[in-house]
Amino acid sequence: MITIDGSEGEGGGQVLRYSAALSLLTGEPFTIQNIRGGRAKPGLMRQHVTALEAACAIGGAECSGLTVGASELIFRPGSVTPGEYHFAVGTAGSTGLVLQTVLVPLMLADAPSKLVIEGGTHAMAAPPFEFLQKTLLPVLERMGPQISITLERHGFYPRGGGRIVVDIDPAPLRPIECVTRGEFKAGKVEALVAGIPFDIADRELKAARKVLAEWPDEAFAPVQLPAENGPGNALLMEAEFDHVTEVMSGFGKLGVPAERLAKTAAKRMAGYLASQAFAGPYLQDQLLLPFAMAGRGAFTTVKLSEHTRTAADLIERFSGRDFRFSETADGAHLAEVC
Repeated sequence: MITIDGSEGEGGGQVLRYSAALSLLTGEPFTIQNIRGGRAKPGLMRQHVTALEAACAIGGAECSGLTVGASELIFRPGSVTPGEYHFAVGTAGSTGLVLQTVLVPLMLADAPSKLVIEGGTHAMAAPPFEFLQKTLLPVLERMGPQISITLERHGFYPRGGGRIVVDIDPAPLRPIECVTRGEFKAGKVEALVAGIPFDIADRELKAARKVLAEWPDEAFAPVQLPAENGPGNALLMEAEFDHVTEVMSGFGKLGVPAERLAKTAAKRMAGYLASQAFAGPYLQDQLLLPFAMAGRGAFTTVKLSEHTRTAADLIERFSGRDFRFSETADGAHLAEVC
């Protein structure tokens, strides 16, 4: 049994999600202590419980200690069973992070699956729906599986209530190389508001336009959602290249001015645009597991995040697959499966 200190590396929920996915893929049981020990509020939160419950459901796994607030647990995997599943976080916890836990095991299953996941679709510290739809899943489809995702309802913090539907048609993973992103095609910035003053969207777009000054005015647009979807606000930035579309985001929070939120998100996008990398800061760690399961592959990315280093360490411990990271001549970072 593999023993994991949940306070090491990234020190948050990613350690749980990656460990559960890897356990289902390799058949290796694990125990984790000091869960989320690197966070201000350690222990399991509702969204982490749901993610592990999802792993148990699709993988016939047994998990002892799976309660909100728990600091340690033991996970014993079974065999992955494709099918139709419904998971509800019950809070604004991320639907995307629940999906992250079960996606690769179901991509390698022996029959299609359909997932309905309810919770947050646009919330801090998690990939928004558009990142899954436009950034991550198109890359994974190049590896063989076919995956469609639909947003049926937005879910913002703190209310939640969002709903996504995911259809997965599995296939063996073929190695791919994502070294160049190609030519820039188009940029787009949308400010989503629901149940809050509309001028917040205008202020965000004005601030973002100052940073992304080379993008045309028509690339910036407010989006008014039904009030019952809110209260909530998300700023979504999309850069489309020949071979990848990168999505950056920012989410409204009480006490944070709209201008500051937009400026921070736009600077992240500007940093990515200035690089020559294929993967941005949030795509890089999401590619490690499918690339490792394919056995070979490589991609370029921006500066390596702690999430990525933690994921690479967990993959090596569970599967024996290692990654080699090096810097390219143009300043990007190359990740290769060893």
